[in-house]
Amino acid sequence: MEKKKRAIIVGAGLVGSLWAVYLSKAGYAVTIYERRSDIRKAEISAGKSINLSLSARGWKALDAVGVGDAVREISIPMYGRTMHSLDGELSNQPYGKEGQAIYSVSRGGVNALMMDVAETHGNAEILYNHLCEDVDLEAGKVWFKKQGEEELIEDQADVIFACDGAFSAVRYHGMQKVDRFNFSQDYIDDGYRELLLPANDDGSYKLDKNALHIWPRGRFMLIALANEDGSFTCTLFMPFDGDENSFNQLKTPQQVDAFFQKTFPDFYEMMPEVGESWGDHPLSSLALMRSYPWHHGKAALMGDAAHATVPFYGQGMNGGFEDCTVMWEIMQKHNENWKATFEEYSRVRKPDGDALQDLSMYNYHVMRDYVADPSFLLRKKIESKFSNLYPNKWLPLYSQVTFSEIRYSDAIANGKRQSKIMDEVMALDKIEDRWDSDEIMNEILERI
Repeated sequence: MEKKKRAIIVGAGLVGSLWAVYLSKAGYAVTIYERRSDIRKAEISAGKSINLSLSARGWKALDAVGVGDAVREISIPMYGRTMHSLDGELSNQPYGKEGQAIYSVSRGGVNALMMDVAETHGNAEILYNHLCEDVDLEAGKVWFKKQGEEELIEDQADVIFACDGAFSAVRYHGMQKVDRFNFSQDYIDDGYRELLLPANDDGSYKLDKNALHIWPRGRFMLIALANEDGSFTCTLFMPFDGDENSFNQLKTPQQVDAFFQKTFPDFYEMMPEVGESWGDHPLSSLALMRSYPWHHGKAALMGDAAHATVPFYGQGMNGGFEDCTVMWEIMQKHNENWKATFEEYSRVRKPDGDALQDLSMYNYHVMRDYVADPSFLLRKKIESKFSNLYPNKWLPLYSQVTFSEIRYSDAIANGKRQSKIMDEVMALDKIEDRWDSDEIMNEILERI
């Protein structure tokens, strides 16, 4: 009787749970080890963690194994950004062409669903409260300690996949001890704190649920994404240290109330109890983690374990899900020769991981600084018109990243080239008056 192929996945998060379904499809018996308890048995409240946005890359990975429709049932389409100015004026910017949307999903809700999917579609066994203590990458062995027990548990498989997040235990205990393995960890100056904007008394939404709401304030910003129950998960991104607009200056409910009254007055009107709710969620930090190679021996890193990023392009989950798509295509190509598969996966995917991180930082500046700038909004209008006229010649960077499967590394290169062209166009005489003319469209055409 032929021995069943075995795979160990460390981490039952979004990527680990989805990858279990792919491996099961290829005939593997999958065991997932998770350091946390089963989140499905705990109450998952909206606002527990930054809401996620699903877009084309994520849907492709989910639909390929038939689980996309289950996720669609718990997602809310957002067709564009709604910017809230200091005086309460609203302006809107569509994300793409008419009908194109990104989808808001609760991290806890989608994670619980993905665990269900791993067990039902992937026939995976998920073992909770198991902390990875050591790993032998060459032998395919991992040692775990179950919560409350002293004795180490050893397991071995044909392949190991580290899907255990930015602070990956497999990477720490295994990869980071390997000669010539590169790793960097860079915290940005800003942190984030979440707030839950409750629904109206009748259960309705206080804001348009089909938009991502942004209160851009230059060096910092507040955002809000809708939940299914009528509430919004809101996140304030701001420097830890500095002047009055920093987290270290907001120590009491009274200081929080005064800050929101002054800085986000329309939000404060909707949530005058913001000071009381301030401590409901912790102040958290944000970091970029880079590493290479993404494999050694019988193990590979996927998702945040390989390329943790900041959340400002809404691509962390989508990029992790796309890792599944890429790994799947490469393992098919090499007929499950894992040595060849892992080598190509590391080489091919690494530039896209780096590009995703660069894009995420760039979009933070777009969201907090540029979306309130009339010149930037005009620039976007010109790009949109030209793209509609010549869709084969110009796809805006945001659409390349969000609504296409163009590699992140190609998208960022295209974006730099297009940005240079737009800088020249925006410098043209009286562009504010002439932007909608055939003459300006021809100016762009000549520069491509």
